[in-house]
Amino acid sequence: MKGEKNKNKVKVSAQDRTVEIICYIFFCVAAFLCVYPFYYIIINTISANDISARGDIIFLPKSIHFHNYTSAFQISGLLQAFNISLLRTVIGTSLTVFASAFLGFMFTQEKMWLRKFWYRLVVATMYFNAGIIPWYLVMKSMHLTNNFMGYILPAIVSPFNLILTKTFVESVPKELQEAAEIDGASVLTVFFKVIIPVIKPIMATVAIFSAVSQWNAFQDTLLLMTNTKLYPLQFVLYQYLNQASSLASLAQSGTSTASLAAAAATAQTTTSVRMTITVIVVLPIMLVYPIFQKYFVKGIMIGAVKG
Repeated sequence: MKGEKNKNKVKVSAQDRTVEIICYIFFCVAAFLCVYPFYYIIINTISANDISARGDIIFLPKSIHFHNYTSAFQISGLLQAFNISLLRTVIGTSLTVFASAFLGFMFTQEKMWLRKFWYRLVVATMYFNAGIIPWYLVMKSMHLTNNFMGYILPAIVSPFNLILTKTFVESVPKELQEAAEIDGASVLTVFFKVIIPVIKPIMATVAIFSAVSQWNAFQDTLLLMTNTKLYPLQFVLYQYLNQASSLASLAQSGTSTASLAAAAATAQTTTSVRMTITVIVVLPIMLVYPIFQKYFVKGIMIGAVKG
């Protein structure tokens, strides 16, 4: 038995072992460089604010407290902005995924009227843009200023997502659709019962792209919205970053002072406000990736390369 195990054992040369060690070191360093900025921000938000403001928090938190988060959620308008961001992300992502899947499917149907013309017209919008002023005038004429649907409607059809979805649908065997049509299935039946179950990987990929885009968007708010009730979380972050000092004073004035030392440790500073709001904004969207991760690689590869 020992002789058989020795025969089956693969010998690794010194050069291969060296390359393997170098690869492990390289990827460990790359992973550290990716993770450390988030770790650095988090430990600074839970450390004493006076120490954090001096830049003394590098690897380990000091004088841990969570007063920054309780103060942040007490700032006027933050929870409302979070709800707006959540709504636009959920609704916008759902409609974008559905539109990309349906149009990607329809543009593969040869019986669709002027199929190539409509597809090329949509793709052309990736390269030609009239600019911000004509876009604003169109949005205003459609009564989408100070309107929640101004966040949703312009992002429903994305040429990039459409290209990915169409290419993925083209990789699906046509025999599946032909078999369903022989059994009397309509176009919508084929789409919902045959195509959608097969293209879930690319739908998950489009969902990630759309969710990140919707959650991080704030420029459309700057151009379209004057109603503070429609401000998303990212726009509130944009305002906070520009007015961090005054917001720190505002948050500090709403807290009780127990002792001078405790007040110095928990008193809001420009650094604490910026980092706390950054964590609040980034953390929810980071939770999306683990859910769709198993579909992401397969979806982006098949959707990008026609097989």
